[in-house]
Amino acid sequence: MKVILKEDMSNLGVTGDVVEVKPGYARNYLIPQDFAYPASAENIRRLEEERKLSEERARRDYLEARRRASCITGTRITFRARAGEEGKLFGSVTNADVTDRLNQQGLDFEVDRRWVQLEEPLRLLGEFKVAVRLHTDVNVEVEVQIERAE
Repeated sequence: MKVILKEDMSNLGVTGDVVEVKPGYARNYLIPQDFAYPASAENIRRLEEERKLSEERARRDYLEARRRASCITGTRITFRARAGEEGKLFGSVTNADVTDRLNQQGLDFEVDRRWVQLEEPLRLLGEFKVAVRLHTDVNVEVEVQIERAE
């Protein structure tokens, strides 16, 4: 019996695959557990339509991310912070701080805090490159300058 998978299954395939399984396995496990649905002509047609819509949505998201990347490219953000003699900050600059400054730049979109890729907060004076991930395939680097506050 042919079924269309609703979820990734390690031994069968990935979401949207049309797979051949034994009728009892489909009837007693896959379909009742909502892991799959029968591969009728109508369901296959619906699956193709969903794939087209999904591909179009993914392409639109990618193009929007590229447009946003062009707005952020070359952005330089400066922070003034109190620091000790050795250049260590009394506090830190986090991805939330970088996000707030980017949103104050007058962009036509809001930067989400999760897009800013900081492994750990910045705790030293100096110049840093911070990655902003707008899409799985679109990353932009922003220059972050941390200066001593007088």
